[in-house]
Amino acid sequence: MPNFIKKTFGGLKTSYLIRQYLFGLIFAIPLLSIVIGGFKYPESIYAIIYIPILWILYPYSRFVYESVASYIMGDNILITDTSIFVVVKLMTMGMCFVFSIFIAPFGLLYLYFQMSKLEKQSKGNSEKG
Repeated sequence: MPNFIKKTFGGLKTSYLIRQYLFGLIFAIPLLSIVIGGFKYPESIYAIIYIPILWILYPYSRFVYESVASYIMGDNILITDTSIFVVVKLMTMGMCFVFSIFIAPFGLLYLYFQMSKLEKQSKGNSEKG
């Protein structure tokens, strides 16, 4: 089991994870403050548990989104107004946060298979050398 966790959750660069966790706070903190401010038992307890789970999974959800967007866009460059770009970026970040519990498993599976493939290649290269 620890090998599975290492291959999935350890598959992204630390700098990327830190960056995405910081961006995830843009959504997690306001949502938690709203839930705590209007506390109703038991709904608020569920939200207080659910929102941190979304925050933990957010970088992996964002990884899936960025991978798909990169595949679709290729090396094309879009020229647009900065305010439109910021609004669209915040919308996609919000969607990745809210749906991270559904999107992140795809990223985790991809990372698991990618890390397994790299592990096999490195074992094969060390045996040859």
